[in-house]
Amino acid sequence: MNDSMHHHHSLLSGRRKFLKMAGAGAVACISPRFLFAAPYASQQKVRIGVVGGRFGLSFYFHEHPSCIVEAVSDLREDRRKSLMETYRCNKSYPSLKELLKDKKVEAVFLATPAPDHARHTIECLKAGKHVLCAVPAALTLEECNELRDTVRQTGLKYMMAETSVYRQGVITARRFFREGKFGQLFSAAAEYNHPGLEVLFFEEEKPTWRHGFPPLLYPTHCTSFLVSVTGARLTQVSAMGWGDDSELLKNNPYKNPFWNETAFFQTNQHIPFRVEVNWKGALVEAERGEWRGDQMSFFYPDGRSKDFTVITSGIDLGKDDAGFTHAHNVAGVYKVPEWWKTDMLPGTMRHNSGHEGSHTFITHEFIDAIVKDRMPEVNIYEALAYTAPGIVGHLSALKNGECMAIPGFD
Repeated sequence: MNDSMHHHHSLLSGRRKFLKMAGAGAVACISPRFLFAAPYASQQKVRIGVVGGRFGLSFYFHEHPSCIVEAVSDLREDRRKSLMETYRCNKSYPSLKELLKDKKVEAVFLATPAPDHARHTIECLKAGKHVLCAVPAALTLEECNELRDTVRQTGLKYMMAETSVYRQGVITARRFFREGKFGQLFSAAAEYNHPGLEVLFFEEEKPTWRHGFPPLLYPTHCTSFLVSVTGARLTQVSAMGWGDDSELLKNNPYKNPFWNETAFFQTNQHIPFRVEVNWKGALVEAERGEWRGDQMSFFYPDGRSKDFTVITSGIDLGKDDAGFTHAHNVAGVYKVPEWWKTDMLPGTMRHNSGHEGSHTFITHEFIDAIVKDRMPEVNIYEALAYTAPGIVGHLSALKNGECMAIPGFD
């Protein structure tokens, strides 16, 4: 057994031991990813098409040693030019439909509007292309089913570009979990605050897809904070929304009355999980999570401080301010490692990137999965485990918090 296999084996053994200890049963399915060999070398060059000249600009495909940007596409010429310059590519198409006719393109990155994701992904898969798609995967449970079925039928690689999975703090939390540092997790929380989103509702006086977009239909930046760390599946939800009868929300295509939504999830690991997605209010813009265990808890910065915090359960007995004796817990600042500096990435991609260093990790995971013919970490099953809970959560909020079951797609 070589060193990497031995490390892989010990990781799995430790995880099994911890899951048993945590009472998680046979529910967690955590890939021991991030064990990429260095230096990264492959003769294969995946030829990718990049579609969407805004978000699509920031994924460094041209830096990956096993990737060539074969073509780019956007409906707007100025954005096509930006994509060509960024990715040093001299071939562009005015539409996804035209790009899919290009037989040289093996894979597509879809950075298109959220309402188009499921339809575009299915078109690409049926055209024989592997797909990396921006979040969310879908907007309805029907789309979730169709997406899963198409991925299975085609046998092609599908990955969702969920940034929160590869944030440096979440990579750290995943390692804490695998090493059993939390003990038993007894609750978790995540929030995505993007106040001021209404400035994106209209462009050149025309409504964009973001006009009135329901917060919980964009859940993956939150749900992945728990699902990608523990392998949990969210099974039930009760959610509430807040709206203020604003003119800006009126006549939106989603018939959504809410600026902000809060969801309370039950999981198959019996970990209560609170999720908030907020578009308006006195909030610091953030994507953050909290994991609370009986031995250790880990907190993302909340805007009042820029520091990560670890709290460890105390052994030494002390007295609180009311005179009661208790074990004294210890809180301290935790410096999260910069994982992008390590051999988790090919040498050419070891730099900071968007969303807390996550973009280069997403690119590498997708390309590496194609080269090695394996399932990507954020595969169709993970993607739907992040996406579907929000779809049901929004339905619950529209029904004033009715508790609803979340279907599984595994």
